[in-house]
Amino acid sequence: FLVLAFYLVMVYSDYTATAPPVDPFAKIRVDDCGKTKGCFRYGKPGCNAETCDYFLSYRRIGADVEFELSADTDGWVAVGFSSDKKMGGDDVMACVHDDNGRVRIQHFYNVGQWAKEIQRNPARDEEGVFENNRVTCRFKRPVYVPREETIVDLHLSWYYLFAWGPAIQGSITRHDIDSPPVSERVVSIYKYEDIFMPSAAYQTFSSPFCLLLIVALTFYLLMGTP
Repeated sequence: FLVLAFYLVMVYSDYTATAPPVDPFAKIRVDDCGKTKGCFRYGKPGCNAETCDYFLSYRRIGADVEFELSADTDGWVAVGFSSDKKMGGDDVMACVHDDNGRVRIQHFYNVGQWAKEIQRNPARDEEGVFENNRVTCRFKRPVYVPREETIVDLHLSWYYLFAWGPAIQGSITRHDIDSPPVSERVVSIYKYEDIFMPSAAYQTFSSPFCLLLIVALTFYLLMGTP
């Protein structure tokens, strides 16, 4: 018995001494955006996955789609797949930073303005990290799924809803901004684009609404001039 115990101790000691380290989270590459993966960037012009208010990428890998998400938050970052631009009836994947410092990938379904967690989670190959006050994650989910209300087929095109916000004890709370950004049109996983959306702080007079406002104001001033 003593010989066996000694042998087990030696084997365990040898294993722990030679066990490979856990791979660190590989940084999200943005030079691939629009080429080998599609990207959405929200925030300051020229921002990347580490500096945008919100960042998302997607790419097809065999029968899966790999998603990468990152946001300037200590709570959660999510993407929703919707048939319209409004919240409600949406399939949502969220990366949530819990009190133990881990980042977990969870599946939700929007019921009106409320996100209900769904136990059936299509995510796999999950990894995430919380660094520099940012939640960043990477995961895969199947392109095709059995027909179910809470999980959409990604081979179809959907509007993408982008959101992030705080978490309390690992539970998500209301998103940070009143009107989270939404993709301008439906997104196809078969088309890779690099789309930038300026946050409110960086929106300029170049937007169509602002140009229309300038024209209207100019016309009003001219009409009022004797």
